[in-house]
Amino acid sequence: MGGFNTRQLQEMLEQAQKQAQNLQQKMQQTVVEASSGGGTVTIKMNGQKQVLGTYIAADAVKSGDVEMLQDLVTAAFNAASQKVDEAMQTSVGSLLGGLGMPGA
Repeated sequence: MGGFNTRQLQEMLEQAQKQAQNLQQKMQQTVVEASSGGGTVTIKMNGQKQVLGTYIAADAVKSGDVEMLQDLVTAAFNAASQKVDEAMQTSVGSLLGGLGMPGA
């Protein structure tokens, strides 16, 4: 039964570290945008799930419906967060595929 020798394992670990650094850089550069309420609220978020910007349409504020606005902000934030997760899954799949590991 074949196995990995120490050198092969070390090379795989080094490659994994490089890929992880590349993934981290890619996520820092990733920017997603998500909206709710037909564009009433828009959240811009980076791959580290830091909010870069928030847009709220003036009509939403004028209506005075604070609960609705809170719901729209929450929905837009959650949608942006989900987009970051999807981008991360895609990137991790590429990483595993590049290492020749199962699950890619």
